[in-house]
Amino acid sequence: MRRAPWWSLLSSGCPPVLLVGSWTIAQVRQGPAYDPAKQTLSVLASYGASSYWLMTGTLLVLGLCYVATAHALRTAAPAGRMALAGGGVCALTLTLVPAPSTGGALEHGAVAAVGLVLLAVWPPLAALRGTEAAPWGLRFDVSLAASAVMCASALWFLAELQSAGVPGVAERVVTFAQALWPFLVVVSCRRWRMA
Repeated sequence: MRRAPWWSLLSSGCPPVLLVGSWTIAQVRQGPAYDPAKQTLSVLASYGASSYWLMTGTLLVLGLCYVATAHALRTAAPAGRMALAGGGVCALTLTLVPAPSTGGALEHGAVAAVGLVLLAVWPPLAALRGTEAAPWGLRFDVSLAASAVMCASALWFLAELQSAGVPGVAERVVTFAQALWPFLVVVSCRRWRMA
């Protein structure tokens, strides 16, 4: 087994920083009409939004980062790497089917849902079962816990969408958790001492 290459720190470290930075700038540019607690990130990336290009660019970079990180995690199980790369492809695809400025869009929702699921289940799929000397980020118990947190926050997001509560908050929690986990896995692989 090989450790993750040095550049994987960049490909996995950019998404959480990029997400928070871009949604913060986009919120400011959108103005007081945008409520980050009640409105989703898709509103910021919709046609006609003042930060359409910023959020579209963010999705492009985010998707490429997920795909590059999946390629770099050679220590991880192939199914998990494919799921992570699939989540990246979904982020790239979202740029082709942005949400409309008002109402919903089935295509956008479907692509976002598939990406949400892939990014929530990739940790246990990438875990190395039966290997006690694996990096901590690829241990099955740790990966299962990370996936449980992501799945719970995704269900919270879906519940908030249905109840018209605070879906913006829930979406930010789940997307940040999903963006941060690949970085933590890469760090664990980089610090891992091969036996």
